[in-house]
Order: sequence, then structure tokens, then C-alpha cells
Amino acid sequence: MSAILLLSTSCVTKTAAKRDTFNVLKISIPAQEMILYREGKMVKSYPVSTSKFGLGNEKGSYRTPLGRMEIAEKIGSGRPAGAVFKSRKWTGEVIKPDSPGRDPIVSRILWLRGTEKKNDNTYSRCIYIHGTAAEKDIGKPVSYGCIRMTSNDVIDLYRKVGEGATVYITKKDLGEEVPLAPRIGNSNEVEIEALPLSPIKHAIPAFQPNLTSQSGATSGEHAAYAPTDHVTTTSAALPSAHPAELTNPETLFQPGAPARMAPPARERGAPATVPFQIPQTDPTEAPRKREFRPFRMSST
Repeated sequence: MSAILLLSTSCVTKTAAKRDTFNVLKISIPAQEMILYREGKMVKSYPVSTSKFGLGNEKGSYRTPLGRMEIAEKIGSGRPAGAVFKSRKWTGEVIKPDSPGRDPIVSRILWLRGTEKKNDNTYSRCIYIHGTAAEKDIGKPVSYGCIRMTSNDVIDLYRKVGEGATVYITKKDLGEEVPLAPRIGNSNEVEIEALPLSPIKHAIPAFQPNLTSQSGATSGEHAAYAPTDHVTTTSAALPSAHPAELTNPETLFQPGAPARMAPPARERGAPATVPFQIPQTDPTEAPRKREFRPFRMSST
């Protein structure tokens, strides 16, 4: 029994140690673009495609949720670019980008989990970042709730991030700061972290999401795990009409960065946070005396 408990504890510790705490993905709905940040510095940008039904978290709405999430699972390691997935399992088929009449989920899947009350059903809705065979439509809102990428891009992203990496989907443009969760320092200081402004200029016209109420299909699109080898092809992904499946497929976490990245911006003399100092009282100042006066009712 003790051996079993020891093995169980070691497995839990090992999994926790693999969580990606260095990378943040910011996805802008107006720009239809994703930026990868590592310790506050922009690493790379990717064009994406979000839902053609607009924004929301309702089950069966096919809409893209907003807010802060994390990568819960990575699917597709070792599969070729263009590998077709159904219910997050490889069918054995490999297709080329923009194959006529085909729009399956391909290459890689990054399954998202919501970390806020407003998007806490993201995982059960099967909202993914995944590859799509319809690469000609990337940069336009044409998905069924998921975040679509080209096969080359999703394979590249898959190598760079791990499970636990933060994903932030926002209605703001890439030129606007996105505040993250408060980080508590010592008892006299509170720091608010924010993603820096992006210097990227976009060729994609701004997209105004349709926020009107719509009844729609089920949830996000089903995707699969992607390979981690050197693959250069691309592929696509098609939303599936099957109900959301909550099976936990085998995952392979491969962190895309060493344990310690470049030192944070604040160590290089360029503070990335705005500290708020709590006022301190002067210990030499004599305490003020309060004068108490009895309250009297006046008769009228």
C-alpha cells in the first residue's frame, strides 16, 4: 500500500512540475490574430480564425468564449501534418490543405479549459486551438467556436507551449493592453501584470463580432493531438456535430522552452508592472485625540 501511495504521489508531483508558467497566448477577436508572449516579451504572432457565430459561452451556441483560460491537454504528438482527427483520435487519414469539400480538424489540438466563472464550461464544450484544412479562410471568423490555425502554425505553437500555459481571448485589438490576474507581492505592494503593447501592424480588416442572440449547434470542434517532429506540411479542421466528449486522452507534454527563460523585464530595468504603494503611517506622529459629543434628541 505504501508503495502505491508513493508512486501516486510521485506521478502527481511530476505532472505539476511540467505545467507551463512562462507562456501567455493573447487572441484578438478584431484582428483575428494570436500573439505568443514569453515572460512578458512577444515571441511570435499567428493568424487565426474564430467563430462565425460571434462570442459567447452558451452550450450549443458554436460561439468563441472570452476571458482567461489555460491549455488543459495537448493532442496529436507524433502525427504527420494533415492528420485527420475525429473525437480527438487520429483516423489514419492525412489530407492536403484546402482539399475540395473537406474541412476536418487536423495536425494538432490544444484543448482549452476556462479559469473564470463566465467561461468555466469551455472544456466541456470542447473548445480547442487546432489545425484546419481550410487554410484559405484563416484570418476570417469562420469556425464553430474553436480557434483555427494553419497546420504549420499549430505544429509550431504546439512545440513552444505546454499544458498550463495561459490563453487570453479578448475583444480588444492587439494594440491595447490586456490586464492579467493580480499578483500579490509583500504586504505593502500589489502589482498588476499586463501584456505589453504589440508593435505589429495588421493587414487583416477589423472584424465586428455578431453579439445578437442566436440558437445554434452544439459546442466546439473536435481536434487531435499533433506531432512534435520536424513537419512542414499544413492541414485543416472541421467542426463535428458529435456531442462533446469528456474522455481524457493520453497527453505528451513537451515544453518548448528551458526551465529558466530570459530574466523578467523588471530585472532589466524596464518594469513590467505598476506597483501600488499602500500609505504608511508615521510612527513619530502623535495620535490624534477624538472628541466625543453626546447625541441629544430635540423635541419639536
